[in-house]
Amino acid sequence: MKDTLCIILGGGRGARLYPLTKYRAKPAVPLAGKYRLIDIPISNCLNSGLNRILILTQFNSASLNRHIFRAYKFDHLSEGFVEIAAAEQSMEFGEWFQGSADAVRKSYKHFNDPRIKYLVVLSGDQLYKMNIMDMVKFHQDKKSEVTVACNPVGIEEVGELGIMGINKDAQIKQFVEKPKKKDEVADLAVHYEGKKKYLASMGIYVFNKDVMIDLLKDNSKIDFGREIIPEAVTKKKTHAFIHEGYWKDIGCIPAFYEENLKFAELNPPLDLYDEDWHFFSRPRHLPLSRYMDCSITNSSIADGVIIEKARITRSIVGLRSKINSGSVIEDSILMGNDYYDNSKSGASALAIGKNCHIKKAIIDKNVRMADNVELVNEKKLVDFENEYCVITNGIIIVPKNTVIPCGTVI
Repeated sequence: MKDTLCIILGGGRGARLYPLTKYRAKPAVPLAGKYRLIDIPISNCLNSGLNRILILTQFNSASLNRHIFRAYKFDHLSEGFVEIAAAEQSMEFGEWFQGSADAVRKSYKHFNDPRIKYLVVLSGDQLYKMNIMDMVKFHQDKKSEVTVACNPVGIEEVGELGIMGINKDAQIKQFVEKPKKKDEVADLAVHYEGKKKYLASMGIYVFNKDVMIDLLKDNSKIDFGREIIPEAVTKKKTHAFIHEGYWKDIGCIPAFYEENLKFAELNPPLDLYDEDWHFFSRPRHLPLSRYMDCSITNSSIADGVIIEKARITRSIVGLRSKINSGSVIEDSILMGNDYYDNSKSGASALAIGKNCHIKKAIIDKNVRMADNVELVNEKKLVDFENEYCVITNGIIIVPKNTVIPCGTVI
């Protein structure tokens, strides 16, 4: 639809995903062995027939720029595009983006085409499959000015989410942002599949463009969830579009770790094998993966991987990973490598060395791990950091490009 522009928020510093965001923007963090976080919202847009996509970013954007340039190239006759709009100082705005709404405000010049009537705002750090066109049509049918995508959740989840109260026409009458007490939302429950649920904002919105401009102009409000949407509920015709499928915010390490590992299950909640709904990414033309005398259980292995006499259990092994003999990988995510480095061997090789043991860990890209390394958190540390890793909520994260010497034990 030529009258609809999708705006994907690239996020801020990504502190909750540190150290995965140490060298890259949050939407560029690798996902499920071969994708990037940004591929999820882009794929949902493209599968929904929406191919005019603008990504707003400002922190560590080089890797995100490379990925978008290499992955999303349209025929020049299609009029579709996926473009990056980086934060920039100008005569009008002298500061960087201060929040999600502020990012859209300062990027208005990129979508002032008079043909654009609707703006779809999406997050860059969520896992879900959703036909966004259904939401746009719902918005149009309701003659809504603002529409908020909502997901039914249990009472145990409401403390971290924005909760909506609606009437029989799905119009939002009340909004409570991250309620501290459950009784704050007791009257907002809805019945869903025979259970009492609460409608949580997914951080996905459809705005009439003129309404968006009106809500953002002449004020200093910087955040959609905390400021713009509560105001819209009181001043504009605002509806809730209920998305009944799987949806997860994976903007923090524990959620990112747990939801990634679900891609190693037989039937993961986000189906990457659906022929009618492709998840797109950069084509790399890698060779087949090769396993020699290995034991691999409940795991997903990406393209171009070489594994020799190793044992892998409930893990994700990313592109171009090389795992040497005698090593054991358990409940872990290996993000793989950006290139093959066959010129090096031993401790300097771009690989997991011999007789290593990795458990409950995230190994970022291009890690050089020598022989006999143990990353098992034997002291059961909850939070810790040294020159080789960061431990968050008991999960070991080895940053990108780290070199771990022989015999290291963590």
